[in-house]
Amino acid sequence: MSLFSVVYYTFSTLLYLFALPYLWVKSKNLKYKDAIPAKFFLKNNPFFAENGIWFHCCSFGETRAIKPLLEELQKDDVRLSVITNTGYEEAKKTTSNVRYLPFEIFLPFWVKRQKALFVMEAELWYMLFLCAKAKGSKTYLINARISDKSHQSYQRFAFFYKKVFAHIDKVFAQSQKDKERLESLGAKNVEVIGNIKLAQLPVVTRTFEKPNAYVITAGSTHENEEKLILEAYHKSMGKLIIVPRHPERFEKVDLLIQSFIKDKTITYNRFSHEENFESDIILMDKMGELNNIYAISDAVILGGAFEKIGGHNPVEPAFFNCVLISGEHIFNQVPLFEAIENYTLVSKEGLKKSMEYLPHLEKSKLVNIGSLEPIIKEIHAIR
Repeated sequence: MSLFSVVYYTFSTLLYLFALPYLWVKSKNLKYKDAIPAKFFLKNNPFFAENGIWFHCCSFGETRAIKPLLEELQKDDVRLSVITNTGYEEAKKTTSNVRYLPFEIFLPFWVKRQKALFVMEAELWYMLFLCAKAKGSKTYLINARISDKSHQSYQRFAFFYKKVFAHIDKVFAQSQKDKERLESLGAKNVEVIGNIKLAQLPVVTRTFEKPNAYVITAGSTHENEEKLILEAYHKSMGKLIIVPRHPERFEKVDLLIQSFIKDKTITYNRFSHEENFESDIILMDKMGELNNIYAISDAVILGGAFEKIGGHNPVEPAFFNCVLISGEHIFNQVPLFEAIENYTLVSKEGLKKSMEYLPHLEKSKLVNIGSLEPIIKEIHAIR
């Protein structure tokens, strides 16, 4: 073990000991009752059996993106680790062989030899790559990117990242700019394949006839967002289709719309009662229809970002070239928004004015669509 590794491990151990009281208290929180004991105390978190193919992701979006890669493997070969609760829940839908990645001081004892380790995006844990490589695994960083916002921070700690990249065999980057930035930090054998989160594009499962009107869809809306959109809407704008994110809210949103149209010359129907788009406002209260609705939409007001929820997937409306408006709180979806051209982020106060100008805004479109094939070839070669 190098002097840097010893210093790094010692520092990590001291940090862990210092944080123990906080971690103990935090583990009592219902939200973290499984994750913190697993990551920081190895509770119910045994190491993986040897000689599989290990994928590591942070959260929900990354875990979902690698699902086609996991499908290339026999179930017994899959090893999958995550950081967040949402990532864990999504991972369990694909395989039972899921672990929370332990804190770095445990990795020298926890990591066993695998055929390969594939790590998503920015999960540049030094001990993870060091230990995997030391145990004989081939190591990959996939869907790698360095945003404009984080570039300076990476440069500031370039000495550290050079140590990390010394233990990574191959990097699959999202763009040429990412490749150049990664190479400046010491990455080697870098191949540009685009954003693999865009390798799985939306599919229309049911074809609707587009109404003879301008169609605005409020997609994946949450509490308070339907009210905000309704108050910004006027029937002269066209038809408004509201698609709440959660089905348990259908009844509540129905009552909200009925209250809004009272004393107004606005027509309304629930799609589950009348499967047509003849009314001014339609509540899509059936699951699994969102992409089918986007396919006939001219504009989308994307929910989940007017409240501090983190936003929702903008790839779907952009795939159908809809005019796209979202709230400002897109912190969970920033990489996906960076793969889209022509979208508008507005405050709650600015929504009404933006909706009035919808027909004059440029349509959104996808850029940097990725391919999984180069990674799949690596997987097959390893097997």
